Amino acid sequence: MTADDVPAVSAIRVSGWKVAYAGIVPRSFLDAMTVEADVRQRRRYFEDAKGDPANLVAVDTDGRVVGWACLGRSPDAGTGPDTGELYALYVQPSLTGAGIGRTLLEAAHLHADAVGLTPVVLWVLADNTGARRFYERAGYAVDGAVQADDYDGVSVPEVRYRRALQERDRPSVRT
Repeated sequence: MTADDVPAVSAIRVSGWKVAYAGIVPRSFLDAMTVEADVRQRRRYFEDAKGDPANLVAVDTDGRVVGWACLGRSPDAGTGPDTGELYALYVQPSLTGAGIGRTLLEAAHLHADAVGLTPVVLWVLADNTGARRFYERAGYAVDGAVQADDYDGVSVPEVRYRRALQERDRPSVRT
């Protein structure tokens, strides 16, 4: 990801929230989200990150950003110092199911392995059944940790998933 990708990433993130979290997060919160505000926030995060966490983008054949993933060290208590966390994975909603999310997740796994982060954890809204199925198909399992975030006065529960990276996740290299 480059700084020039931030507006596209923000557009994907905001539209992703509005589609995936409709009926889970209060409508008032979703309606208040704007791409412009997200661009300002993403730019700050991106400029401060200096490569950690890793921001990965998927682009189409025309070079347009169609997905985004963000991965770094897990800040969660009870995870080890080498535990990675997938902070975000979003795909342009009109392209959901096209394999972009799976490709981004595989790239995040390769990055995690390359920098020595295993296992990898992530948080999913408890009622986001589509995302939960996606991660379960990718080998993640609920690890028992729960938390809740407040959105316009409504507590929305999240569950944590965990996956150890396996040898099959690592590319074979020959010299």
